[in-house]
Amino acid sequence: MKVCVLGDVKHCEQAQAIQVDSKTVEDLKKLNKNKKLVKKLAQSYHAFLASDSVIKQIPRLLGPGLNKAGKFPTPINKTVQEQVNEIKASIKFQLKKVLCMGVAVANVGMTDSEIRTNIMYATNFLVSLLKKNWQNVRCLYIKSTMGKPYRIY
Repeated sequence: MKVCVLGDVKHCEQAQAIQVDSKTVEDLKKLNKNKKLVKKLAQSYHAFLASDSVIKQIPRLLGPGLNKAGKFPTPINKTVQEQVNEIKASIKFQLKKVLCMGVAVANVGMTDSEIRTNIMYATNFLVSLLKKNWQNVRCLYIKSTMGKPYRIY
């Protein structure tokens, strides 16, 4: 997962120390509100972090491009390392007018109990987003990448 830090000098230095891409205000000014360049920037990263001072300037510098892509930056309120780890560990549910949804909740390096815990957290959070909670869920399947699906609800 690629994360980009849009920040002041301090946050950009922290990002470079942990080998995360970073852009300063000057780099954002070079994009010049060009829709194609902003869209290309939005597509090249999964998530953005921004310093408090920079987050206020983003609509002025980039226009509505990041917001339209659904990737408006998260403010940095901890250290950059903690924030990057938190973003990489989170999943995003986008409920639109679809009947099916696929979400990654674990990886090969996790133990069975960690996978079970992640599945429980993900399903409970998804159900809490729905208007009628469990009444909106018809069935839940769990599936590994190359394995066959198993119905769990």
